[in-house]
Amino acid sequence: MRLYLAVAMLMLAFVAFTEAQEETIKQRVVKISEQLSEGVKTLADKAKTGFDQLHNSDFAVSTRNWFQEQFDKVKTKLGELTQ
Repeated sequence: MRLYLAVAMLMLAFVAFTEAQEETIKQRVVKISEQLSEGVKTLADKAKTGFDQLHNSDFAVSTRNWFQEQFDKVKTKLGELTQ
């Protein structure tokens, strides 16, 4: 009988100890929220870096310059026609 009581007391103490170590639901939600916001921030930084690299690439710069030249040519011709 004493052995059963001792084992039961040890089990209760173990259960109480493990429950005290677990995070509460609120703590879990806060932790997940922090991880999610950090992940979104990292993703946004990577997207911004990628967009900046694309925007400043040789292809993008030369394409913008070509379109600007073509626009200036058309504008000049239209200006000559209206005079």
